[in-house]
Amino acid sequence: MSEWTVKRFWTKAEPAPTDDGYAVHLDGRPVCTPAKVPLTLPNHAAAQAVADEWDAQEEVLSPANMPATRWANAAIDKVAHQQDEVAEMLVSYGETDLLCYRAAQPKELVARQAEAWDPWLDWAGERFGARLIAAEGVMPQAQKPGAVDTLGAPVRDMTAFELAAFHDLVSLTGSLVLGLAAADGAAEPDRLWTLSRLDELWQAEQWGVDAEAEEAAAKKQHAFVAAARHFALVRETFHAAQ
Repeated sequence: MSEWTVKRFWTKAEPAPTDDGYAVHLDGRPVCTPAKVPLTLPNHAAAQAVADEWDAQEEVLSPANMPATRWANAAIDKVAHQQDEVAEMLVSYGETDLLCYRAAQPKELVARQAEAWDPWLDWAGERFGARLIAAEGVMPQAQKPGAVDTLGAPVRDMTAFELAAFHDLVSLTGSLVLGLAAADGAAEPDRLWTLSRLDELWQAEQWGVDAEAEEAAAKKQHAFVAAARHFALVRETFHAAQ
């Protein structure tokens, strides 16, 4: 989408029912993906979100302001053709999950990490039957046999549309656990994002705020929250983990 230079040519964008979901029509004409495949969403709410993005465009399309369309394109053109590979790539984040890498010092940071992150490792253990092990330092921490695989079960059950959004939930935080929490609606996305930035926020308290870094983080936070909301719209199979 970043290469698009399309000028607005339509008056109204709206969902339209199809045999396998909902398309998005521009003045009655269906939208297609970059691969020229009909852009068909799994439900009306998801299609409406895409239609709203198209309706919000002005003279020239701004792909950066169309995340729901981007996720739909990715789901149809890319993820659907390599769904197993994408799922396994996201599951592998559990091997190096952010929440498992703890500082050895200072003690204040050690305590803050434990207070903020341990409850979410506990949550994953209770919710999905596997609790990851935390360790000091940056060296890889071997997890209990089968733990990551168990956490990966709901990921492997996701549809292509779910995986497209889930990719951002995991990659932006560096945490399979936080991605699962966001997908499960276990906490507000903003709260989960703040948890993923605990170390950066600590550094800012000690040395001051880096304006450029904060601006970049704010953009990522916006993307994370949007991904969580979009996952909720396209959610179909995550309940299989319950």
